[in-house]
Amino acid sequence: MRLVVIANRLPITVKSLDPVKLERSPGGLVSGIETFIRKARISDWVWMGWGGSNLRKKDVQKIKELLLNKHRCLPAYVPEKIMNKFYNGFCNKTLWPLFHSMPTLATYEKSTWESYIEVNRIFLKTLLENLEVSKETHIWIHDYHLMLLPSMLREVYPEAKIGFFLHIPFPPPEIYAQLPWRREILEGLLGADLIGFHTYEYTINFLRSLSRVLGIEHSMGELVYLDRLLKVDTFPMGIDFELFNSIKGVSKKAKAIKQALGNKKIVFSVDRLDYTKGIYNRLLAFEDLLRRREDWKGKVVLILNVVPSREGVEQYQSMKRQIEEKVAQINGTFGSVEWVPVLYHYKSLSVEDLVAHYKASDALLVTPIKDGMNLIAKEFVASRSDLRGVLVLSEFAGSSRELGEALVVNPNSVEELSKAIELALEMPPEEQEGRLRLMQERLKRYDVLKWGSEFLETLKGIASKRDTLKTKELSDRLLRKIKDMFKSAKSRLLLVDYDGTLVPLAKRPQLAVPTQEVKDTLYSLGMLENTQVVLISGRKKEQLHMWFGDLPIILVAEHGCWVKEPKRDWDSRCNIQGELKEKVRTIMDVYVDRLPQSFVEEKDFTVAFHYRNADPEMASLRVAELVDELKALIANTELSILTGNKVIEVRPAGVNKGTTAISFCQDCDFVLAMGDDITDEDMFKALSPKAITIKVGVAPSFARYHLASQVDALNLLKYLVENG
Repeated sequence: MRLVVIANRLPITVKSLDPVKLERSPGGLVSGIETFIRKARISDWVWMGWGGSNLRKKDVQKIKELLLNKHRCLPAYVPEKIMNKFYNGFCNKTLWPLFHSMPTLATYEKSTWESYIEVNRIFLKTLLENLEVSKETHIWIHDYHLMLLPSMLREVYPEAKIGFFLHIPFPPPEIYAQLPWRREILEGLLGADLIGFHTYEYTINFLRSLSRVLGIEHSMGELVYLDRLLKVDTFPMGIDFELFNSIKGVSKKAKAIKQALGNKKIVFSVDRLDYTKGIYNRLLAFEDLLRRREDWKGKVVLILNVVPSREGVEQYQSMKRQIEEKVAQINGTFGSVEWVPVLYHYKSLSVEDLVAHYKASDALLVTPIKDGMNLIAKEFVASRSDLRGVLVLSEFAGSSRELGEALVVNPNSVEELSKAIELALEMPPEEQEGRLRLMQERLKRYDVLKWGSEFLETLKGIASKRDTLKTKELSDRLLRKIKDMFKSAKSRLLLVDYDGTLVPLAKRPQLAVPTQEVKDTLYSLGMLENTQVVLISGRKKEQLHMWFGDLPIILVAEHGCWVKEPKRDWDSRCNIQGELKEKVRTIMDVYVDRLPQSFVEEKDFTVAFHYRNADPEMASLRVAELVDELKALIANTELSILTGNKVIEVRPAGVNKGTTAISFCQDCDFVLAMGDDITDEDMFKALSPKAITIKVGVAPSFARYHLASQVDALNLLKYLVENG
């Protein structure tokens, strides 16, 4: 397997060229993926990303060979002006606040959006010019900077295995919908075979947004887009548990930290400077604790380590000043010569220094307002091999879904956070041990190796499923085989659905009018010798009669309740109790009022509740309630419920497209059935394995083959006419 990792940044940053000086890039994404590649023993891999602001275009050409051959890194060159608009503009002024559910902080500028498109194109161009992509190549794209890249790659490599993972939250659809380019972003992501998120909440938010914005529904996270199967799933990112649990040489450092502070209780906080991290609220909570509990004065220290971030952005500098002023105020109000309550540091920490602080602290504060995962919480838990220390964790951090034994708080409540710090400082050792042991066992089982392996295995699985569906596609070779079988057959039967098969689905049934081409094709087929054509539909007999009554074909209405042979009257095959049908209609009418844009269609033997135009989320709730009510009503009666494509139909039991299709099959040595809906699956299941069954549209089906669209379905029928 060849793995191509694509992220905004490379795992190394070029600091200078003369001499060449490289530095490891910071961040959980870099360390996590590097650790996974090492632990999974992937030998054939390359990482593509931005080369850094120190590289000019000619520099990239010079250093590219060194980076590729020695470090497996492929640098992408992005002009500084475009990079600024892309990164500081669209990524961090539009996507970052919006995806963290802070829409009031988001700005929407067309020029920064155009830069976002341009950078995604530059990444595509860099890949095309430097790397070969084969069927065995797995492309793994990371994070919100490159959400257009999957579909760009898909256009060039239709068969590629493409995975995308979002490391930040995905917001609820009502927040996501505020993005002016909401369709383009979703369509960009849908170029991937697999789209992964840290938590189930983000996965559901994404699927709900797909439904709201693009009208795309899913089944257990699987969905079809542009006739291609893909999957959306949850993969909580793990850490290198063993590294943090058994790191050497930090115990002395931890002891030195404790001694330097006179063995006072230590509350530790480390985070990148960002408004999503809730740093200021931690200071307010600590201040509240000191105000409420005089007995803790002189006995506890808050070590506040803020990691520099986006230093050129005024908003971040303003936040830094606010934090520093608050630190000075707390120290000025409560401190003394012997005791400084808050020790503030504005710097990055090495892994060794970080773990030393984890081990020295009595409580760790991880209290973001919103965070995709937050691996700091996991690192702290893993590092406490002594089973001591308490994690105070925001309920809005992705890691809170796995670390439920932490003191989980709402970071917006200063009082709640203050009391959690108090509880952490006074927690008995046995309770600390019990909580940490459970969390450590969980982190051991689902570490970074398990995370990456599960993602890539799922990517392989869904790509394989996609390819399997592709093999069922009617190729030219199969079409020629069907033509030969059709030609040599002595008795031929064609069973053809109407809506979604011969014409596209419409918002209302009466709008799906057949074209003259459809009518001419059915007429020509019906006139062929030894050929029986059955148009089998769930529609009313009156509509079918109006459109096709003069054609030499058999018409089936209401899934088999009415049958009309050429030049004969309609023959009824069903019975229904009028009173019961009226009760069904009454219940459905109630739900029409409860679900805007839905409507009821009453036929002779069936009653259908249509909800294609209704809000998908509200429909999922209302339709479930409707089905429950209908089930209770028709229990132990001669009626059954049929769940179709955006329609619920109550009809006589025992009558469906399957039983109807079988009734026409006697003495036929060529049977071809074609349909697009769940109702057509009854037909595909009932027919002999020798029958040629064709699903219109790409989705799992009992049909042997599939065609992409109604155009292809009509072309197949015309092909049979020409060769009949």
